[in-house]
Amino acid sequence: MENPLIEFYLDSRSGVSPYLQLVQQVRHALRLGLLDEGDQLPTVKDVVAGLAINPNTVLKAYRELEHEGLVAARPGVGTFVTRTLAGASLAAHGPLRQDLRRWLVKARKAGLDDESIEALFMTTFRTASQEDIA
Repeated sequence: MENPLIEFYLDSRSGVSPYLQLVQQVRHALRLGLLDEGDQLPTVKDVVAGLAINPNTVLKAYRELEHEGLVAARPGVGTFVTRTLAGASLAAHGPLRQDLRRWLVKARKAGLDDESIEALFMTTFRTASQEDIA
């Protein structure tokens, strides 16, 4: 596959297992409208070559996505997206992404590194989510 629609990456610092990172990346791409029904995921061979991981890890991730009804494997052909997770809010993503980028620029100018930015965002996100529930 020459131009994959999704480029997988692994973050060894995340504490999340490699197979689950792949699953989350596909879910995120589906939610953000980056992958649509009928799109092909990279082949197991391509993912293994690109990330230097065990083929069983990729297969486990693809099986999980298949179990969730998000993709379907076609033997000898590849794995294809069968449904998307993008909702009606997709139109709002552009402006929100721009706001978030501006915020990231401010955070970097304030001297925060990637880990500090992520910690600040996730803590704020969790706190706001809990306040919404209450």
